[in-house]
Amino acid sequence: MMKGGMGNLMKQAQMMQENMKRAQAELATVEVEGLASNGLVKVLMTCRNEVKRISIDDSVMDDKETLEDLVLIAMKDALSKAEKTSEARMSGLMPAGMKMPF
Repeated sequence: MMKGGMGNLMKQAQMMQENMKRAQAELATVEVEGLASNGLVKVLMTCRNEVKRISIDDSVMDDKETLEDLVLIAMKDALSKAEKTSEARMSGLMPAGMKMPF
């Protein structure tokens, strides 16, 4: 009786691992956009933190310090959105109370 229970547990663990791999592969294609100063600076990245594009409005090109700050803000916004999106998509795959390893 114990063998059957352990076998089922192993199958469930393998299924969960396969589902997580699929979800992680999907997250590599999901894109989020971080914004700063009402969209004057935009950062497009995947939920695997791969930056795809940075867009900068011409109006902020004159002030180097402000531009640097806006790029940083947009990056942090994109990272935050990527993390929240990843957590939301992966949360259904994990047992309650378990935290994601990334």
